[in-house]
Amino acid sequence: MKLNLNLKRKFQRFCLALICLLVLISQSDIPNLKALPMDNYQDEMVIEELRLKVPADAKAAWLNAEKEIWEPWLFSQDGFLGRQLFWDKEKEEALILVNWKSKQLWKSIPISEVNVVQQKFENKVKTTLNTRENPFELIYEGELDKQG
Repeated sequence: MKLNLNLKRKFQRFCLALICLLVLISQSDIPNLKALPMDNYQDEMVIEELRLKVPADAKAAWLNAEKEIWEPWLFSQDGFLGRQLFWDKEKEEALILVNWKSKQLWKSIPISEVNVVQQKFENKVKTTLNTRENPFELIYEGELDKQG
């Protein structure tokens, strides 16, 4: 009788351990294990996202410098598809969305070339606003991948 009770307890513990194991396995994030890293999507359209602090009194200078400096340069880049500029009056923030044919084409642009254009942009703004510093602080820089 004691042997039978001992065997029953061992069986119950085994069943409990098996149930716990099944619960743990079912709770694991299996779809993420099968997900491909975003770097595998180098040939798909990507949107560059930039957020800047743009004070209301400098909005016109920002738009003008965007049009005179960034726009011509962007149109000369392989893979550039277009861009949209937005301005939030309450936050005094700009949102710039730049559409690229692929992440590979976008990221193939040398950062040194981007820095030269950025310097021209900042010089234009500083001259227009008669200031020593660029008033447009970069708040966020990222990318959006087109879904579906």
